[in-house]
Amino acid sequence: MIAVHHVSKRYGATVALDDVSLEVASGTTHVLLGSSGAGKSTLVRVILGLVAPDAGEVLVAGVAVTPAPRRHLVGGVGYVVQEGGLYPHLTAGGNVRLPAEAAGWPGERVVRRMNELAALVELHDGVLRRYPAELSGGQRQRIGVMRALMLDPPVLLLDEPLGALDPIVRAGLQAELRRIFAALGKTVVLVTHDVREAVLLGAAITLLRNGKVVQQGTFAELAQRPVEPFVTEFLLAQAPPAELRAYF
Repeated sequence: MIAVHHVSKRYGATVALDDVSLEVASGTTHVLLGSSGAGKSTLVRVILGLVAPDAGEVLVAGVAVTPAPRRHLVGGVGYVVQEGGLYPHLTAGGNVRLPAEAAGWPGERVVRRMNELAALVELHDGVLRRYPAELSGGQRQRIGVMRALMLDPPVLLLDEPLGALDPIVRAGLQAELRRIFAALGKTVVLVTHDVREAVLLGAAITLLRNGKVVQQGTFAELAQRPVEPFVTEFLLAQAPPAELRAYF
């Protein structure tokens, strides 16, 4: 479904991506894992066609992605960012409706789809009438997911969607995303620096550092057969200390 072939990108002297290649199978969740500055978000923007690579190519469903025009991606890819990226002057429902209204959907179809998505993410109607500033972080993120799913795209790109949430809310939404991904069977690329999130959601993981791919595979493969010490160091950095594990 998604193929990235030898993609590189520089910003002046800064190397954002260095000969990155990966494959995302249809209907699976692929996690881009790494620290800040590893190149994860840049890679998602290249896949979305918002950023042109200096070298290499990206194919989505066999079609090459270029920044202009990106018409073939409209309706085919949903995009979610931290806090949902909502427009503050629109209600939550107004934000969710935007893609469908831009696509010229009739009102009845829009309402029917919104009701389906509200049930999917477990939000009641009252939330859709509020403005983003009146919502909790978890609610804003659910609205962002609804908007990304409005046109029922086969591909979802999520860039640190839960990064700004507190640990309890984040854990709850991780479980919800896992349920949603399983129910919908979408092809998903998820950016995170959170190892737990990668384990819960990713069928495959690409660990990046300084714009380079360090290792790709399942979490078990990275944990049990690391290609270099950095892989183990990164995975263990978020593990609870032995003193805390003793209580559980």
